[in-house]
Amino acid sequence: MYPSRPKHLALWQIRLPLPGVVSIMHRVSGAALFVVIPFLLYALEGSLSSAERYAAFKACIAQPLVKLFLLGVLWAFLHHACAGVRYLLMDVHVGVDLPAARLSAKLVLVVSLLLTALIGALSW
Repeated sequence: MYPSRPKHLALWQIRLPLPGVVSIMHRVSGAALFVVIPFLLYALEGSLSSAERYAAFKACIAQPLVKLFLLGVLWAFLHHACAGVRYLLMDVHVGVDLPAARLSAKLVLVVSLLLTALIGALSW
């Protein structure tokens, strides 16, 4: 009578198209920024409060793992911003057809990675 449907959805077997992957990465980067920004603001407040806390902050961000973490936060910010511009353009019906949507998804990935590499190289 009804076609058989899977009872359990295997998420790891689903192959999303690139615009779908960019959409999920946009959501994940937004959630990551939501979690990380209060800690970054706390670190900024501490670094501006006294010379001792600034020296401690400077020593902390000199660690390679912290730099790598901050590079990830930078990528999350840049990806979220680039994808946000893409979605704003799509909201006004620019690039909504399939070839343009695929191209803009590729551009979001390339631009966010290139900007992360450029800013990371300049600040490392």
